[in-house]
Amino acid sequence: MKQLFLLLTLLTSTLSGLAQVSQDSELYLKMQELDSLLFEAGFNNCKIEAFEPYISEDLEFYHDQSGLSTSKEVFLKTVRQNICSNPAKKPIRKLNEESLEVFPLYENGKLYGAIQKGEHNFYIKEPQKEAYFTSAAKFTHVWLLEDEEWTLKRVLSYDHKTPEQ
Repeated sequence: MKQLFLLLTLLTSTLSGLAQVSQDSELYLKMQELDSLLFEAGFNNCKIEAFEPYISEDLEFYHDQSGLSTSKEVFLKTVRQNICSNPAKKPIRKLNEESLEVFPLYENGKLYGAIQKGEHNFYIKEPQKEAYFTSAAKFTHVWLLEDEEWTLKRVLSYDHKTPEQ
């Protein structure tokens, strides 16, 4: 009986360490802030300088439709060419707020990163028109915390679906 109690205690404490953080936690709010820099400032408004310092030099970006990019340089070039080059058909990203989840990453009890995952919708905005829906997708980001600074290290962008799907 004593061994069962110890096993249950260990299992419970291990599982609680893997749970996502609450939406009012400092980590969750930081991930929301970083998401906003990356997408609202960067993707939606093409203020690339707002998020550029948060991108790892060896960023790996896995996309289920456009493939793999393996550096900050390639990622920024892609954003400039594909997201920010045509104001007549500007892609816009909106986070599905209720889908956002944040999971802390610890090493020996010290926070070293976070996994951020969720769902987002994409639209096209044309001058003098309402933005129209083009696709929905899931994403997973791995953020690392080094010297008190957050850096986006890995990105998974997957399960893209168009309105017809």
